[in-house]
Amino acid sequence: MSVAKVHLLAQALARGPAMLVSVDSVQGSGPREPGAWMAVTADAVVNTIGGGHLEFEAIAAARALLPTDEAAMRRYALGPSLGQCCGGVVHLKFEAVSQADLPALQARLQGPLAPLALFGGGHVGRALVQALGPLPFAVRWIDSRDEIFPSDLPLNVACEHSDPVQAAVAALAPGTRVLIMSFSHAEDLDVVAACLTRLRSHNDLPFVGLIGSQTKWATFRHRLEARGFSADELARVTCPIGLPGIAGKQPEVIAVSVAAQLLQHSNKGL
Repeated sequence: MSVAKVHLLAQALARGPAMLVSVDSVQGSGPREPGAWMAVTADAVVNTIGGGHLEFEAIAAARALLPTDEAAMRRYALGPSLGQCCGGVVHLKFEAVSQADLPALQARLQGPLAPLALFGGGHVGRALVQALGPLPFAVRWIDSRDEIFPSDLPLNVACEHSDPVQAAVAALAPGTRVLIMSFSHAEDLDVVAACLTRLRSHNDLPFVGLIGSQTKWATFRHRLEARGFSADELARVTCPIGLPGIAGKQPEVIAVSVAAQLLQHSNKGL
Protein backbone atom coordinates (compact mmCIF):
# COMPACT_ATOMS: atom_id res chain seq x y z
CA MET A 1 0.00 0.00 0.00
CA SER A 2 1.26 3.44 -0.87
CA VAL A 3 2.55 5.98 1.60
CA ALA A 4 0.01 8.42 0.17
CA LYS A 5 -3.01 6.29 1.15
CA VAL A 6 -1.74 5.92 4.71
CA HIS A 7 -1.15 9.68 4.82
CA LEU A 8 -4.77 10.23 3.75
CA LEU A 9 -5.85 7.87 6.52
CA ALA A 10 -3.85 9.92 9.02
CA GLN A 11 -5.60 13.08 7.83
CA ALA A 12 -9.01 11.43 8.15
CA LEU A 13 -8.30 10.20 11.68
CA ALA A 14 -7.19 13.69 12.68
CA ARG A 15 -10.77 14.80 11.98
CA GLY A 16 -12.42 11.99 13.91
CA PRO A 17 -12.79 8.21 14.35
CA ALA A 18 -13.21 5.78 11.47
CA MET A 19 -14.25 2.24 10.79
CA LEU A 20 -11.47 0.22 9.15
CA VAL A 21 -12.89 -2.30 6.70
CA SER A 22 -10.47 -4.98 5.55
CA VAL A 23 -10.74 -8.09 3.42
CA ASP A 24 -10.23 -10.93 5.89
CA SER A 25 -10.56 -13.82 3.44
CA VAL A 26 -11.82 -14.64 -0.05
CA GLN A 27 -13.32 -17.88 -1.30
CA GLY A 28 -13.35 -18.14 -5.08
CA SER A 29 -13.11 -14.91 -7.06
CA GLY A 30 -13.23 -11.49 -5.44
CA PRO A 31 -12.44 -7.92 -6.44
CA ARG A 32 -9.56 -7.55 -3.95
CA GLU A 33 -7.11 -9.73 -2.09
CA PRO A 34 -6.98 -10.43 1.68
CA GLY A 35 -5.49 -7.44 3.46
CA ALA A 36 -7.04 -4.85 1.14
CA TRP A 37 -8.67 -2.10 3.17
CA MET A 38 -10.64 1.09 3.25
CA ALA A 39 -11.34 3.51 6.09
CA VAL A 40 -14.84 4.93 6.42
CA THR A 41 -15.62 8.08 8.39
CA ALA A 42 -18.93 9.88 8.75
CA ASP A 43 -18.25 11.88 5.58
CA ALA A 44 -15.31 10.32 3.73
CA VAL A 45 -13.83 7.09 2.42
CA VAL A 46 -10.09 6.42 2.12
CA ASN A 47 -8.87 3.67 -0.22
CA THR A 48 -10.94 0.81 -1.68
CA ILE A 49 -11.82 -2.84 -1.20
CA GLY A 50 -12.75 -3.20 -4.86
CA GLY A 51 -15.66 -0.92 -5.63
CA GLY A 52 -19.06 -2.00 -6.89
CA HIS A 53 -22.05 -2.90 -4.77
CA LEU A 54 -19.87 -4.82 -2.30
CA GLU A 55 -18.08 -1.61 -1.38
CA PHE A 56 -21.37 0.33 -1.34
CA GLU A 57 -22.85 -2.08 1.20
CA ALA A 58 -19.64 -2.20 3.24
CA ILE A 59 -19.59 1.60 3.52
CA ALA A 60 -23.18 1.61 4.72
CA ALA A 61 -22.43 -1.14 7.25
CA ALA A 62 -19.32 0.71 8.47
CA ARG A 63 -21.26 3.94 9.02
CA ALA A 64 -23.95 2.05 10.91
CA LEU A 65 -21.27 0.55 13.18
CA LEU A 66 -19.28 3.75 13.58
CA PRO A 67 -21.35 5.30 16.42
CA THR A 68 -21.31 1.99 18.33
CA ASP A 69 -17.50 1.58 18.21
CA GLU A 70 -18.05 -2.16 17.72
CA ALA A 71 -16.04 -4.66 15.71
CA ALA A 72 -17.78 -7.06 13.34
CA MET A 73 -17.21 -9.69 10.68
CA ARG A 74 -19.56 -9.84 7.69
CA ARG A 75 -19.93 -12.33 4.84
CA TYR A 76 -20.79 -11.16 1.32
CA ALA A 77 -21.63 -13.52 -1.54
CA LEU A 78 -20.69 -11.92 -4.84
CA GLY A 79 -23.70 -13.04 -6.82
CA PRO A 80 -26.88 -11.56 -8.32
CA SER A 81 -28.07 -10.11 -5.01
CA LEU A 82 -25.05 -7.81 -4.96
CA GLY A 83 -25.12 -7.15 -8.69
CA GLN A 84 -21.62 -8.62 -9.00
CA CYS A 85 -20.78 -11.79 -10.89
CA CYS A 86 -17.36 -12.60 -9.41
CA GLY A 87 -18.87 -15.76 -7.97
CA GLY A 88 -16.85 -15.78 -4.78
CA VAL A 89 -17.47 -15.05 -1.11
CA VAL A 90 -15.73 -12.20 0.69
CA HIS A 91 -15.40 -11.93 4.46
CA LEU A 92 -14.94 -8.34 5.64
CA LYS A 93 -13.62 -7.31 9.02
CA PHE A 94 -14.87 -4.06 10.58
CA GLU A 95 -12.70 -2.39 13.25
CA ALA A 96 -13.19 0.95 14.99
CA VAL A 97 -9.99 3.03 14.83
CA SER A 98 -8.92 6.45 16.05
CA GLN A 99 -5.91 8.71 15.86
CA ALA A 100 -4.37 6.85 18.82
CA ASP A 101 -4.19 3.72 16.63
CA LEU A 102 -2.28 5.46 13.84
CA PRO A 103 1.28 4.23 14.60
CA ALA A 104 0.14 0.60 14.62
CA LEU A 105 -2.00 1.14 11.53
CA GLN A 106 0.88 2.68 9.61
CA ALA A 107 3.06 -0.36 10.28
CA ARG A 108 0.25 -2.77 9.48
CA LEU A 109 -1.29 -1.17 6.39
CA GLN A 110 1.64 0.38 4.60
CA GLY A 111 3.73 -2.74 4.39
CA PRO A 112 7.28 -2.87 3.04
CA LEU A 113 8.42 -0.50 0.30
CA ALA A 114 10.92 -1.78 -2.24
CA PRO A 115 13.97 0.50 -2.53
CA LEU A 116 14.37 2.15 -5.92
CA ALA A 117 17.09 4.53 -7.12
CA LEU A 118 16.20 6.84 -9.99
CA PHE A 119 19.15 8.61 -11.57
CA GLY A 120 18.05 11.66 -13.55
CA GLY A 121 15.73 14.58 -12.95
CA GLY A 122 14.65 15.25 -16.52
CA HIS A 123 11.21 15.02 -18.12
CA VAL A 124 10.96 11.22 -17.95
CA GLY A 125 12.33 11.20 -14.41
CA ARG A 126 9.66 13.68 -13.31
CA ALA A 127 6.90 11.70 -14.98
CA LEU A 128 8.20 8.48 -13.47
CA VAL A 129 8.31 9.93 -9.95
CA GLN A 130 4.62 10.81 -10.27
CA ALA A 131 3.78 7.34 -11.63
CA LEU A 132 5.64 5.69 -8.74
CA GLY A 133 3.95 7.85 -6.10
CA PRO A 134 1.01 5.48 -5.43
CA LEU A 135 3.15 2.33 -5.80
CA PRO A 136 5.01 0.33 -3.12
CA PHE A 137 8.47 1.78 -3.74
CA ALA A 138 10.75 3.96 -1.62
CA VAL A 139 12.32 6.17 -4.27
CA ARG A 140 15.75 7.81 -4.01
CA TRP A 141 15.82 10.42 -6.77
CA ILE A 142 19.41 11.28 -7.58
CA ASP A 143 20.93 13.95 -9.83
CA SER A 144 24.23 15.82 -10.07
CA ARG A 145 22.28 19.08 -10.33
CA ASP A 146 20.89 19.99 -6.93
CA GLU A 147 18.53 22.65 -8.33
CA ILE A 148 16.72 20.23 -10.61
CA PHE A 149 14.16 18.74 -8.22
CA PRO A 150 10.60 20.12 -7.99
CA SER A 151 9.19 21.08 -4.62
CA ASP A 152 5.95 19.09 -4.95
CA LEU A 153 6.90 15.43 -4.52
CA PRO A 154 5.08 12.20 -3.67
CA LEU A 155 5.56 11.15 -0.06
CA ASN A 156 7.61 8.08 -1.00
CA VAL A 157 10.30 10.12 -2.82
CA ALA A 158 13.50 11.52 -1.31
CA CYS A 159 15.81 13.74 -3.39
CA GLU A 160 19.57 13.48 -3.31
CA HIS A 161 22.33 15.57 -4.90
CA SER A 162 25.40 13.56 -5.85
CA ASP A 163 28.39 14.92 -7.76
CA PRO A 164 29.75 12.80 -9.30
CA VAL A 165 26.40 11.15 -9.67
CA GLN A 166 27.75 7.57 -9.79
CA ALA A 167 29.16 7.97 -6.26
CA ALA A 168 25.64 7.39 -4.93
CA VAL A 169 25.63 3.78 -6.16
CA ALA A 170 27.89 2.55 -3.36
CA ALA A 171 25.47 3.78 -0.68
CA LEU A 172 22.33 2.18 -2.11
CA ALA A 173 20.51 -0.24 0.14
CA PRO A 174 20.83 -3.92 -0.77
CA GLY A 175 17.99 -4.97 -3.04
CA THR A 176 17.64 -1.57 -4.67
CA ARG A 177 16.24 -1.49 -8.18
CA VAL A 178 18.06 1.08 -10.33
CA LEU A 179 16.80 3.24 -13.20
CA ILE A 180 19.29 5.36 -15.12
CA MET A 181 18.14 8.33 -17.22
CA SER A 182 20.39 11.30 -16.54
CA PHE A 183 20.76 14.37 -18.78
CA SER A 184 24.14 13.09 -20.01
CA HIS A 185 25.15 9.88 -21.77
CA ALA A 186 28.53 10.17 -20.05
CA GLU A 187 26.81 10.21 -16.65
CA ASP A 188 24.60 7.30 -17.68
CA LEU A 189 27.67 5.28 -18.63
CA ASP A 190 29.40 6.01 -15.32
CA VAL A 191 26.31 5.01 -13.32
CA VAL A 192 25.94 1.76 -15.28
CA ALA A 193 29.62 0.99 -14.69
CA ALA A 194 29.22 1.68 -10.97
CA CYS A 195 26.20 -0.63 -10.82
CA LEU A 196 28.07 -3.40 -12.63
CA THR A 197 31.00 -2.99 -10.26
CA ARG A 198 28.65 -3.31 -7.30
CA LEU A 199 26.99 -6.36 -8.84
CA ARG A 200 30.42 -7.92 -9.27
CA SER A 201 31.28 -7.47 -5.59
CA HIS A 202 27.87 -7.73 -3.87
CA ASN A 203 25.32 -9.02 -6.42
CA ASP A 204 22.56 -7.12 -4.62
CA LEU A 205 20.93 -4.92 -7.28
CA PRO A 206 18.06 -7.02 -8.68
CA PHE A 207 17.23 -4.70 -11.59
CA VAL A 208 19.42 -2.20 -13.45
CA GLY A 209 17.55 -0.40 -16.23
CA LEU A 210 18.93 2.14 -18.67
CA ILE A 211 16.79 4.41 -20.80
CA GLY A 212 17.73 4.49 -24.46
CA SER A 213 17.62 2.76 -27.80
CA GLN A 214 19.27 -0.43 -29.00
CA THR A 215 21.83 1.78 -30.71
CA LYS A 216 22.68 3.53 -27.44
CA TRP A 217 23.07 0.21 -25.70
CA ALA A 218 25.33 -1.13 -28.48
CA THR A 219 27.61 1.87 -27.99
CA PHE A 220 27.55 1.42 -24.21
CA ARG A 221 28.33 -2.28 -24.54
CA HIS A 222 31.53 -1.55 -26.47
CA ARG A 223 32.63 1.06 -23.93
CA LEU A 224 31.81 -1.15 -20.95
CA GLU A 225 33.64 -4.10 -22.54
CA ALA A 226 36.64 -1.80 -22.85
CA ARG A 227 36.36 -1.20 -19.08
CA GLY A 228 36.63 -4.95 -18.48
CA PHE A 229 33.02 -6.04 -18.04
CA SER A 230 32.09 -9.45 -19.44
CA ALA A 231 29.13 -10.38 -21.61
CA ASP A 232 27.46 -12.09 -18.65
CA GLU A 233 27.84 -8.94 -16.56
CA LEU A 234 26.46 -6.73 -19.32
CA ALA A 235 23.45 -9.05 -19.62
CA ARG A 236 22.40 -7.83 -16.16
CA VAL A 237 21.49 -4.43 -17.65
CA THR A 238 18.04 -3.92 -19.17
CA CYS A 239 18.07 -1.51 -22.12
CA PRO A 240 15.73 -0.31 -23.50
CA ILE A 241 13.47 -0.14 -20.45
CA GLY A 242 9.69 -0.48 -20.39
CA LEU A 243 7.27 -3.18 -21.41
CA PRO A 244 7.54 -4.40 -25.01
CA GLY A 245 4.77 -3.23 -27.31
CA ILE A 246 4.32 0.22 -25.76
CA ALA A 247 5.84 2.44 -28.40
CA GLY A 248 4.96 5.97 -27.28
CA LYS A 249 7.86 8.26 -26.43
CA GLN A 250 5.98 10.83 -24.38
CA PRO A 251 7.47 11.00 -20.86
CA GLU A 252 4.19 9.95 -19.28
CA VAL A 253 3.86 6.92 -21.57
CA ILE A 254 7.43 5.84 -20.85
CA ALA A 255 6.82 6.32 -17.13
CA VAL A 256 3.75 4.07 -17.08
CA SER A 257 5.54 1.41 -19.12
CA VAL A 258 8.60 1.42 -16.85
CA ALA A 259 6.52 1.43 -13.66
CA ALA A 260 4.62 -1.61 -14.95
CA GLN A 261 7.90 -3.34 -15.77
CA LEU A 262 9.15 -2.72 -12.22
CA LEU A 263 5.96 -4.20 -10.77
CA GLN A 264 6.35 -7.18 -13.04
CA HIS A 265 9.88 -7.80 -11.76
CA SER A 266 8.77 -7.26 -8.16
CA ASN A 267 6.03 -9.87 -8.58
CA LYS A 268 8.62 -12.34 -9.84
CA GLY A 269 10.54 -11.81 -6.60
CA LEU A 270 13.63 -10.58 -8.42
